[in-house]
Amino acid sequence: MHFRASTSKPSPTTLAGANTRGCPARAMAGTATAALVACIALALAAPIAHAQAAKASAQSATPPVLYWMDVATYSMMGMDELPEMDGMAGMMMGGMMGRTSMTGRDGRHAKGVGNFGQTKGMGGIGRQLDIALYTRARPAGTSATQQIPDRADVGANPLHLVTPPRESVSGSSDEASYPERPRGRILFYWGCSKQVKAGQPRILDMSKLSTQDYTNFMQGRSVKDRGARAEAGYAIWPNERENSHIRRDASLAGQHSLSGEGVPASMSFTLGHDQDFMPSLKVDSAGDLKDSVHVSWQTLPTARAYLLTAISGGKDHNDDPEMVIWSSSEPPESGFGLMDYVSNANIDKWLGEKVLLPAKQSDCDVPAGIFAKSEGAMLQAIAYGNELNIVHPPRPANPKTPWTPEWSVRVRNKSVAMNMLGQENADMSDGRSDRSRRNERKQRNEEERPGPGSVLRNLFKR
Repeated sequence: MHFRASTSKPSPTTLAGANTRGCPARAMAGTATAALVACIALALAAPIAHAQAAKASAQSATPPVLYWMDVATYSMMGMDELPEMDGMAGMMMGGMMGRTSMTGRDGRHAKGVGNFGQTKGMGGIGRQLDIALYTRARPAGTSATQQIPDRADVGANPLHLVTPPRESVSGSSDEASYPERPRGRILFYWGCSKQVKAGQPRILDMSKLSTQDYTNFMQGRSVKDRGARAEAGYAIWPNERENSHIRRDASLAGQHSLSGEGVPASMSFTLGHDQDFMPSLKVDSAGDLKDSVHVSWQTLPTARAYLLTAISGGKDHNDDPEMVIWSSSEPPESGFGLMDYVSNANIDKWLGEKVLLPAKQSDCDVPAGIFAKSEGAMLQAIAYGNELNIVHPPRPANPKTPWTPEWSVRVRNKSVAMNMLGQENADMSDGRSDRSRRNERKQRNEEERPGPGSVLRNLFKR
């Protein structure tokens, strides 16, 4: 568990690196279209194995106290709070947006975590914060108190970090067997352009799946989870004792200090505005899905780069599931493994490779017609913030000078937005459900347009 970030070159994962036999089997746990989602997520979102091995040296000692803070801002369809949604889409939204509590990185192996984990994936609407602390002197866990700036206003001050109890799990297995292969196709497009570029789309027919198909379909970059986790022996916040409730004007900028069992008295650090909560990312799109859709956003002052993805689910002429995915990357990159925190070094690397969009860019065109057969498509965008790494005492300039670090801190931030692609953007800030909107349109004799709940049902209910 080395704090020091590796500078080794990450090797892209490919679909060939996944378990080509296990993916179709496990995918059948859901419906046919959900099976396609499961297979892509399994193959593309896995961390890059062995890419960050550290070499031992006189100054490569891991500090005995490790601290992580993950900071996130989420917006969805103009919502300030979670609206009512119908059926399965409502249940899905509840889990995604924080109506049900998360259980941390290791899921069923953790309890007592409160609403920890909301910075992972598409967390709860608004501003979210996860903190984790590990002390080598207390491997079974510790408790600590964190003093935070007065303007932090995250639901408590000071914060009480506690180690959740662990549950033993027996007689269970993560593997499941299903007799059938998932049906349908996945069509993958990439790049900002008004028209589909030559060589696109790449198509994966799930009924004719082979190792070579996996290899040829697409590459998927990914990043190792290097942040706050609800692991055994980690003290976390929020937790069962204190849940987070973060105001819109909350600020983490200022002095932070920790005290507790196994925590050095010197553990105090200052966060600047680059590590604060990022503003909400406002993403708009205009155009019919049959044509090119122009996507634009307001650039954020502390963003280092951006990435956009879009996805839709429907059926082809044979009534089999068909999924269309698109990303703003210039080389073929789905972005599934990159909708999360990314280190400063990888941001710079992937900006150079034109996988990510530069900080000053504020628009992108989705190629014409790629979502023409879909009832709707979901657009997701991320603004990557800055990662701060602190080690105390600082590493000596002379590599021969002995160095014994006492503690380390890693702070990361991001801002993520989700909206419907094209037509009129969904604005659900008034809390009305899809059903109420449909009734209003019928009364005005307006043409039916798919709502966000409809799009989610098309992705996951078929």
